[in-house]
Amino acid sequence: MSYGPPVYDPVGSGPSWVPYNSTYLQQPLDWWNPGQNAWQLTAGTLVGLQSIPGLVVLYAGWMKHKWSINSAFMAFYAFAMVLICWVLWAYRMAFGSQMLPIVGYPNIAVDINYQLSQSTLPTALLSQNFPQATMVYFQFVFAAITVILIAGSFLGRMNFAAWMLFVPLWLTFSYTIGAFSIWGGGFLFQMGVIDYSGGYVIHLSSGTAGFVGAWWIGPRLDIDRVDAKPSNITLMLVGAGILWTGWNGFNGGDPYSASPDAGVAVLNTNICTAMSLITWVTMDMIFFKRPSVIGAIQGMITGLVAITPAAGVVAGWGAILLGIGSGSVPWVTMNVFGRTDLMRKVDDTLEVFHTHFVGAIVGGFGTGLWATAEGCAAFGLVNPGGAIAGNGKQVWLQIVGALFIIGWNIVWTSLIMIFIKYVCRVPLRMSDEMLEVGDYAIHGEEPYTFAHYNRSLMHSGGQRNVTETANEYQRAAEGRDSEKGSNPSEILHGTDPNERGQEIGAPAGMQDPGVPIKRD
Repeated sequence: MSYGPPVYDPVGSGPSWVPYNSTYLQQPLDWWNPGQNAWQLTAGTLVGLQSIPGLVVLYAGWMKHKWSINSAFMAFYAFAMVLICWVLWAYRMAFGSQMLPIVGYPNIAVDINYQLSQSTLPTALLSQNFPQATMVYFQFVFAAITVILIAGSFLGRMNFAAWMLFVPLWLTFSYTIGAFSIWGGGFLFQMGVIDYSGGYVIHLSSGTAGFVGAWWIGPRLDIDRVDAKPSNITLMLVGAGILWTGWNGFNGGDPYSASPDAGVAVLNTNICTAMSLITWVTMDMIFFKRPSVIGAIQGMITGLVAITPAAGVVAGWGAILLGIGSGSVPWVTMNVFGRTDLMRKVDDTLEVFHTHFVGAIVGGFGTGLWATAEGCAAFGLVNPGGAIAGNGKQVWLQIVGALFIIGWNIVWTSLIMIFIKYVCRVPLRMSDEMLEVGDYAIHGEEPYTFAHYNRSLMHSGGQRNVTETANEYQRAAEGRDSEKGSNPSEILHGTDPNERGQEIGAPAGMQDPGVPIKRD
């Protein structure tokens, strides 16, 4: 049996030790509630599972064969690095005592007395019925998934050494600012901006940082942009399923208690996500005459993103409206605006801009419109709801919050990239030779070792004419774009039935990712 810290007798008889793990029905501390603590740890674990293995396997399946390991490992590394930075200085920058209106004082969160004490957010003047250690872990998994989402824009060409530096720098100078400003008691919190679980702090920031960072890094090889067949769509569905169900902890844990509002948040999360997926698939059926599995996953993601700022403050009908918006608006931006020459200048590998930036704007604006007074009260907010409740000012507050997050991330993501490239002298992008080979050139490992695909590229000698090969694919892709029923999202990710190598005259060996490419 383990014992907690001493509880002092009010009459001065000295400390008495109370067992923590006692089987007796007694509370060791007046603030401690085992049920609340259990739910918060469960919710945090669900969010952690969204990153490892959720996004790890989603990225591995989504990227083409030669990038499976590198893509998965970028997520795996980020999860570990964020945790160490979080407990050494970043947590208290995001949720500690105020240093500036946008950030708290950096400090450690590894002292045993601090970890055992009651969870409090001192600047926001909030306390919870579980230990500080539980809160530190719960908030960590949100910070980790944010950085991992950014990786989705960088996959397929970012130098891993640059990524190792980017993770702690962006966490410190960008994530903590948004988290403190909106959640930790900063100036946006004081203004009344509503972000239930991270529509702005997590998704808008990752969508902005991912797009800006992708511009600084530069594009993938032309051939990788045109021939981007996922290595395993079934594996993508596994990762997507973990992401969806894990969102129950993502949104259900943010009331910091197993409250009625937590139940509302979980239900609304699933309503919005289902509606968004259905809307996206319907749009595919109407305009491209066939449902896309990758499109369905994109619709699922945009639904999860859009409901995040609103989860427990809107009614069920509000979740349905948000789902319709998140399944249609990002679809349009991805399949129409995303095909313009302007957008193609930035190689956003997994379309994080459309799914997270646009999805967060839909969710944040929808929160300003459809937040209910009852939902806000149940969440402990003083806001009298959104426009639907007669508080049109909330819409403008949501816009102000979005503009701050966007502006801050444009500036600081750029500064971080400049620092890594010009001060640290670490290239942001891998060399073309490494990009042609992929995983084996970077890690000396392959995802499917029986194929020996990457290794054969590296050891067969010489480099094929990448430009010439890519031009063949580009001509084929341009020809298909004009065909009736071509789905640009499928062409982009190589899942269009007309994308088969043998049908478009691809060079020998390109039909099967397991076949070594012949050299000139």
